[in-house]
Amino acid sequence: MDGNGRWAKKQGKQRVLGHRQGAKSVREIVEESAKTGINYLTLFTFSTENWRRPLDEVNLLMKLLLSSLKKEFQRLIDNEIRLNAIGDLSSLPQAVKAELNYVIDKTKHNEGMVLTLALNYGAQEEITQAMKSIAEKVKNSIISPEKVDQSTINEHLYTRNLPPVDLLIRTSGEERISNFLLWQIAYAELYFTKTLWPDFKKDDLHKALETYNKRERRFGKTSEQLIS
Repeated sequence: MDGNGRWAKKQGKQRVLGHRQGAKSVREIVEESAKTGINYLTLFTFSTENWRRPLDEVNLLMKLLLSSLKKEFQRLIDNEIRLNAIGDLSSLPQAVKAELNYVIDKTKHNEGMVLTLALNYGAQEEITQAMKSIAEKVKNSIISPEKVDQSTINEHLYTRNLPPVDLLIRTSGEERISNFLLWQIAYAELYFTKTLWPDFKKDDLHKALETYNKRERRFGKTSEQLIS
């Protein structure tokens, strides 16, 4: 969800207003995704690198996250959306962790879309921690080295309970992954748009989905093999 700061700058406003406007896009995209029949939606909300931003902005983002969890709770219930979170959640402010855990617990029986927030998330750190965990189990003879395969790695990632990514959307015109779900997007379709996140609305979402539906996903096979 990239471009909040640049959106605010274009409006001659402070970055905080861009983040607040971006939160409105989150609400619209989450609800539209659920209505469209998407089963899993993951939002890159706060990266491990975002702690390097000015302290005032970081504090504001944490306050915005806390208030959004409270404001959107009833919408999640009404839309049968189940909240999930991935990343190093232990480093989040205590108030944010408490509210996050509360909403996750209260929505765990919802049967609609799974909404995952990537918080204090970095894919390289995720993979590093997975490798350390696997290495420790190998050391203690819990896992045999010969048995380590892709499924073993999957089981040790934050996303162990989520399916592989089908479509990755990045807003704002930047065409890079920025340390997001590097393992999980191995065969994902990538969609880049110049639209800044605060301006990304349901019509933009459907445009991305239409583009995705036109693509041929071969997973290493030929087009002829898919037909047969």
